[in-house]
Amino acid sequence: MTATRGAAMDAPTTQVPADRAVAWHVVSVAETARQLGSSADGGLTSAEAAQRLRVHGPNEIREQAPRSAWRMFFGQFTDFMIVLLIVAAVISGFIGEIEDAAAILAIVVLNAVIGFVQEYRAEKALRALKQLAALKARVIRDHANVMVPAVDLVPGDLVLLEAGSVVPADLRIVGTAQLRIEEAALTGESHPIEKQTDPLAEADLALGDRINMAYSGTIVTYGRGQGIVVATAMATELGKIATLLSTTEEVRTPLQKRLAKFGKQLSVIAIGICVLVFVLGVLRGESIVLMFLTAVSLAVAAVPEALPAVITIGLALGAQRMVKKNALIRRLPAVETLGSVTYICSDKTGTLTQNKMRADAFLVDGEAQRAMPEGAALAQEPWSSFVMALALSNDAGMDGSGEAIGDPTEVALYLAAREAGHDKTVLETKAPRVAELPFDSERKCMTTLHRLAAGGGIVAFTKGAPERVVERCTAVLTAGARTPIDAAALVEQAERMASEGLRVLAIARRDWPSLPDEFSPAAVEQELAFVGFVGLIDPPRPEAANAVAECRQAGMTAVMITGDHPLTARAIALRLGIIEEEEDGDRLITGRELARLSDEDLAARVEHLRVYARVDPEQKIRIVQALQTHGEFVAMTGDGVNDAPALKSADIGVAMGKVGTDVAREASAMVLLDDNFASIVAAVGEGRRIYENIRKFIRFVLAGNTGEIITLLVAPLLGLPIPLLPIQILWVNLITDGLPGLALAVEPEEKGLMQRPPRSPRESLFAGGLGYQILWIGTLIGALSIFTQWWAIANGSPNWQTMVFTVLTFAQLFQVMAIRSERESLFAIGLTTNLPLLGAVLLGAALQGAVIYVPVLNQVLKTQPLTGSELAFCILLPATVFAAIEIEKWLARRGVLYPQRAAARAAAAS
Repeated sequence: MTATRGAAMDAPTTQVPADRAVAWHVVSVAETARQLGSSADGGLTSAEAAQRLRVHGPNEIREQAPRSAWRMFFGQFTDFMIVLLIVAAVISGFIGEIEDAAAILAIVVLNAVIGFVQEYRAEKALRALKQLAALKARVIRDHANVMVPAVDLVPGDLVLLEAGSVVPADLRIVGTAQLRIEEAALTGESHPIEKQTDPLAEADLALGDRINMAYSGTIVTYGRGQGIVVATAMATELGKIATLLSTTEEVRTPLQKRLAKFGKQLSVIAIGICVLVFVLGVLRGESIVLMFLTAVSLAVAAVPEALPAVITIGLALGAQRMVKKNALIRRLPAVETLGSVTYICSDKTGTLTQNKMRADAFLVDGEAQRAMPEGAALAQEPWSSFVMALALSNDAGMDGSGEAIGDPTEVALYLAAREAGHDKTVLETKAPRVAELPFDSERKCMTTLHRLAAGGGIVAFTKGAPERVVERCTAVLTAGARTPIDAAALVEQAERMASEGLRVLAIARRDWPSLPDEFSPAAVEQELAFVGFVGLIDPPRPEAANAVAECRQAGMTAVMITGDHPLTARAIALRLGIIEEEEDGDRLITGRELARLSDEDLAARVEHLRVYARVDPEQKIRIVQALQTHGEFVAMTGDGVNDAPALKSADIGVAMGKVGTDVAREASAMVLLDDNFASIVAAVGEGRRIYENIRKFIRFVLAGNTGEIITLLVAPLLGLPIPLLPIQILWVNLITDGLPGLALAVEPEEKGLMQRPPRSPRESLFAGGLGYQILWIGTLIGALSIFTQWWAIANGSPNWQTMVFTVLTFAQLFQVMAIRSERESLFAIGLTTNLPLLGAVLLGAALQGAVIYVPVLNQVLKTQPLTGSELAFCILLPATVFAAIEIEKWLARRGVLYPQRAAARAAAAS
């Protein structure tokens, strides 16, 4: 020990291999101490620790230099659509339309504020990860037990661990006393792992299999131990995840991509049309100033400036609805992304399962059962001994609030006995514990001895690994008597249970007239009578199977990605319907097998795989990215630290709100407040509804804009005067793109929406006939407007411009009512099923009436009062638009129009 301590003092700190990739789990305790210049019993000196701290830096997760709030805010103005709107606002101000310019700028600022808030929240992910680090650590320095700040730990420090403490750095375990560490947040294991000190043979073991290591951020649940620090700060496994978080690029949502492309296309078209209108007007002899203002007004009208506001408000309203369904949206565009999801990659522990062990299977008296018998059967052997052993040979219990506390495995056994009517507290009065042989990793079993009140004898209950307990048995306890044991057959039965993903424990007993004189495992744990097996599992959530089935019905594929054992993952996947019994062999892959696959090989297989077991965080990202190379849109659900990088890399990350870590929540786009996988289905429906409503708004606005453009472009070609003034163009846009368009955002979900397959991620924003609908409806509106101008001029009406203005406005109001449903008639869905839209239409009609008949507005918008017959004409003629759209939907329902869409619906329904 002295020599080791001297080495620690003399070794140059620059030679400590803490930042080098060393497979510490294959290195012996002595060699670990030697390489790190430390001691397995004395640790470092304070002087050496201080020197190493200067070399390696503090033990904390480093964050990238944060963007300043101003940079973050002004960065929101770099989006192409936002730039286009700013230009439109400047142009509007230039031509004197200050009100319109102010409205556009208000929309721009609103979007910037919302974007800033969302980005600021996303930046908190690393800060939450940093908070997982332990604040204090107990170490041995100068051969003394001292408490130091966790940030001061250095490679070579000897750290003491005890139940309840957070592991402050990555450690090579050098001493244990029944040490168990819960690593679910890092590896996905659903129960604590017992640690040992011996070196392991394989260098490429998954984190969950490195049972002589303790990792930063995990929690000690039982026992005590010591470990030498082998990695601190960013070199820890937790630090590597932080690195992944800082380097993984976030993907843009489908809507963001489509709108960016749409904005660029629209700007080019708008500029071209404006130039054309200006040239044609000048060639006809119109005033250059008038044509310039007209062209600029048309440019403003051609850009749907309300689009960002409609999208933001629509997504916000959708997010509010989803909170009521226990889904909290952290980034608004994620609402729409859910409608495009084709794959849901879900962590097993705590997401698909309950994250608590439960006794799920029993084998007693040669009979396998899923539940214990009731009534008199439990009072007879061997069930009586079996249940008594579950209750008494157990350190779990109830706290003051009625919650079971203790090791998860023992809690499961305790609750199984309690549910069968055998309360531990009551049994202890009849058979108090008088001695015990604690569990250790070499024997793989434990024994408790109890004095029986009736008769005064001693009963010893032994539980542990099946092969270790069975080899100590000489008989089997049955209903009739004790029979000779067939050890091989019993072990085979245990293996069969284990193959179903169960963690199997064996129960045995031995009776003594009094406490044995020699109290040792060799003396006590011999000549036992085998009682039975109990199989434990972290069971699926009750609603998870239905949720998986609903996802399949909606055309989505559920995939399980877990750090747990392959057999356990397979068992849960079979129960949930993620895989079928006959196909599970080629649907499951382990992390080690995955590591051997190239990216190309993984991409070739990824669409066929359904279960990934024993995977590491980096592999989760590979899976997500491999699916994305096929054009799939991936949702990743999870709750642990290990899920955070994949949550950020996925198209949408879904974190658990109750048991999820802060890291997962901050890296996600959506949080399930009830940790209910089924809530995702409701969220998908909401996402699809929102996207359909956005498409309706785009159809509504662009068809109206197309009508305006045709009116302004074609009328001069036909020898007619300019039909609308610039202020009237802007008014039409305000009325038609404003309140009615915003009200479309709250349109209820259409019938059968969740029986459709997901939209193709590569689908155009104008797919499904939307582009044709925009063109023919816009052409019809333009034709009606030009016909009105010709008819009014031909009949000598001095109000022809006001009539064109009114027809254009009412055509839009009729259109918005007709397009509420893609297929169903307005009369089938009802006028009152969207009251905000009905109110917006009525308000729009009233405002147009005011423009026509209020003298002050006549002066502002250059209108004249219409006669009764002229007003009737201007209302009845635009009703043609409503009738035409209803006829189109009638033909579509019968498959005459858009047959591809009808075929896709039929295929989805089948």
